[in-house]
Amino acid sequence: MASASAKQAPKITSKASAGGTGAAGVTGGPPIMPLASPLMGKKKKPFLGMPAPLGYVPGLGRGATGFTTRSDIGPARDANDPVDDRHAPPGKRTVGDQMKKNQDDDDEDLNDTNYDEFNGYAGSLFSSGPYEKDDEEADAIYAALDKRMDERRKERRELREKEEIEKYRMERPKIQQQFSDLKRKLAEVSEEEWLSIPEVGDARNKRQRNPRYEKLTPVPDSFFSKHLQTGENHTTVDPLQGLGGLNTPYPGSMTPGLMTPGTGELDMRKIGQARNTLMDMRLSQVSDSVSGQTVVDPKGYLTDLNSMIPTHGGDISDIKKARLLLKSVRETNPHHPPAWIASARLEEVTGKLQVARNLIMKGTEMCPKSEDVWLEAARLQPGDTAKAVVAQAVRHLPQSVRIYIRAAELETDVRAKKRVLRKALENVSKSVRLWKTAVELEEPEDARIMLSRAVECCPTSVELWLALARLETYENARRVLNKARENIPTDRHIWITAAKLEEANGNTQMVDKIIDRAITSLHANGVEINREQWIQDAEECDKAGSVATCQAVIRAVIGIGIEEEDRKHTWMEDAESCVAHGALECARAIYAHALQVFPSKKSVWLRAAYFEKNHGTRESLEALLQRAVAHCPKAEVLWLMGAKSKWLAEDVPAARSILALAFQANPNSEEIWLAAVKLESENNEYERARRLLAKARSSAPTARVFMKSVKLEWVLGNIEAAQELCTEALKHYEDFPKLWMMRGQIEEQCENMDKAREAYNQGLKKCPHSVALWLLLSHLEERVGQLTRARAILEKARLKNPQSPELWLESVRLEFRAGLKNIANTLMAKALQECPNSGILWAEAVFLEARPQRKTKSVDALKKCEHDPHVLLAVAKLFWSERKITKAREWFLRTVKIEPDLGDAWALFYKFELQHGTEEQQEEVRKRCENAEPRHGELWCAESKHVLNWQKKTGEILALVASKIKNTF
Repeated sequence: MASASAKQAPKITSKASAGGTGAAGVTGGPPIMPLASPLMGKKKKPFLGMPAPLGYVPGLGRGATGFTTRSDIGPARDANDPVDDRHAPPGKRTVGDQMKKNQDDDDEDLNDTNYDEFNGYAGSLFSSGPYEKDDEEADAIYAALDKRMDERRKERRELREKEEIEKYRMERPKIQQQFSDLKRKLAEVSEEEWLSIPEVGDARNKRQRNPRYEKLTPVPDSFFSKHLQTGENHTTVDPLQGLGGLNTPYPGSMTPGLMTPGTGELDMRKIGQARNTLMDMRLSQVSDSVSGQTVVDPKGYLTDLNSMIPTHGGDISDIKKARLLLKSVRETNPHHPPAWIASARLEEVTGKLQVARNLIMKGTEMCPKSEDVWLEAARLQPGDTAKAVVAQAVRHLPQSVRIYIRAAELETDVRAKKRVLRKALENVSKSVRLWKTAVELEEPEDARIMLSRAVECCPTSVELWLALARLETYENARRVLNKARENIPTDRHIWITAAKLEEANGNTQMVDKIIDRAITSLHANGVEINREQWIQDAEECDKAGSVATCQAVIRAVIGIGIEEEDRKHTWMEDAESCVAHGALECARAIYAHALQVFPSKKSVWLRAAYFEKNHGTRESLEALLQRAVAHCPKAEVLWLMGAKSKWLAEDVPAARSILALAFQANPNSEEIWLAAVKLESENNEYERARRLLAKARSSAPTARVFMKSVKLEWVLGNIEAAQELCTEALKHYEDFPKLWMMRGQIEEQCENMDKAREAYNQGLKKCPHSVALWLLLSHLEERVGQLTRARAILEKARLKNPQSPELWLESVRLEFRAGLKNIANTLMAKALQECPNSGILWAEAVFLEARPQRKTKSVDALKKCEHDPHVLLAVAKLFWSERKITKAREWFLRTVKIEPDLGDAWALFYKFELQHGTEEQQEEVRKRCENAEPRHGELWCAESKHVLNWQKKTGEILALVASKIKNTF
């Protein structure tokens, strides 16, 4: 038994160990207890019952991961159950919404349409994953590689793209480019050819060309009234009628707007108003045509209707309120005139003229002493009734001047007017207005008699005294003015009139005395002498022809109220103001007084001389200059002006004598020497000119004297003598750039290009800042075909002379002439950055642009250089190119006004008038140019300084320059 039980024990133990705490396997018997075993005595494992270490995942070691249980995700929830977040936004408030949102976010677009064979899927397959730092570094490395590879191929790619674009544009040009050559040829189209181009025909069909307008036939009022009276039946069933028969309407059941409620009569007033409104709309549509003309006169057509339509602009209710308010005012205060006047005018405005008349007549009864009420009544009443009203007003107000004036206005016959005014003067003899009105109706003799009486009744009226003095004889006028001065000692006009009277009768010596007495008398009577008022009176005297009076007034008041140190400045401003107002004698008097006070001031003499040159005669100018050189013998410009005046008058001996006197006063003056040389050379006295220049070189050697000597020999054709003189001059004045220029130009004329280049280079070593020398050298290189050398010269010049717009302009033009328009545009952009306020650069930039962009560029140019003559000239040329003749002429005038010394502006203006102006306009431009004597301008100097044109006058040079201008802009 023991051995059997011992054998059986391990089996039981093994079952227990394999199955845990299970039964022994005997069905229905008591459980068998395990026997003691040596394993039961071992110690418990130390980790049992302890918390799991950090990061421990159960089953991870044997691979038991990747599945979840209900305990992990919580209890199951329905799709319509609300989420735990109480403040979730709409669309995320249920479990189903959030699950759908997450599913949409996680789903990638893996459709075949989103797949590319080379690039793969268009989107990122890993966009939902976290973007970590190593991902960012990898992206940066890839981006750097892409950038590096892109830079390696950039030039080739851009060149290829450019070639492809050019090829595409050549194959498929724009419409604008296709017609560009034809547009250029439009510049050659004359105005007659342009006007002869036929108009485009109307391509619409006949029905569209001749639409049939709606025809409306007005329905007479009798039609409405007839059909209303017959009471025509309506064949409509009334759903509210229980009997189900046909319903005949009772009278008054039509539209409330056309019928008066409760009656069967039409409201004709409303129909008339509606008809008038409709007609007004139709007429306004007809008159508002495209051409602005119409065969219908809406104002004349509606003349009869205006009497029925109120002319007020307010609402009916407002008028009723105003009428009620004015009625209350009248009843409260019936003796208040403005209430009656306002009431009458309200009724007049609303078209009730008779009511207005009745109201105002009642107002005259309530306010018989109100002048305004009577005048309003006379205005509202018709002719004869108005006369009766005025007569009644005179009985109540016999001293009212306004009522008498109104009574005279109502009379149509002159005799009746005179009768009314004389009756008025009997009652109101002190009224100046009545006297003036009565005198205006009389003949001169009767007027003189009336004025004699008038000044007795109104002794303080200056106008009456002066009017009487004008009508009297000389002796009587003097007496009248003396009486006027006694009665009115404080008025200056009486004194000025007395001075004009004396001047008109030849007593000019009395004029100054009268004006002086006037100043003294007015001072004695406490009158302040207002200098500006007196100068205005002098200007009026000048315009009236009283020269002596105006000069006397100027002399008397010109120094009043001015500080001693401000006299010269103030007087010059006064003279310019008088010239601007057209009072030339006043300005001449101011200059004469200023020259008496400042006889040794050269600036005052110069201003006076320029005034006489512009506004006086040649004799007055020469007389003034003789006085000027006597007081200022050292002023060379005054001597030269005198000599030039004599020369322009073709009085050469007198000009020589003036220059001889100038030599005595200024023995070594360069200006006078050169003026004498010019005088002799212009009159073909070449030997005299040579002798004068030789004497000048020995006695007063200057660079300009040598330059004129070289120029004289050059223009006379003595090239060798000119070269010798030039070499001699350069020994003494090697830093004078014009000598180097002339030397190079003489060599160019002789076709010695190497010597010319050498001369220019030597000159640039001595005068590196001479822009003209750099330009001449650049032109020389360009002429011989050395474009690269010319470009290098200009770049070197810009380094030596920074911010020189002339050099930048020549660089741009050089590239443009070479056909490199892109480089020219780039250079122009750089030039405008370095010289942003240069007018010549902006003017050139306007015409470098394509035609559509020129106007925008011109606006930018005007913003930068608003008053630059080159920019204004460019705008004028722009309008000229667009055939806007009036605007172009305005801008040309503005240009020559701002800068009259710019010869290019005059030449372009003259060319413009030759094409689009009349002979008078062309002659005016030529005369103004000759008076201005321009000396500057690129085109102008190219012709005026040419050796072949040295003796030509300003007008000839103007025509020559204009003939060489081509309309290529």
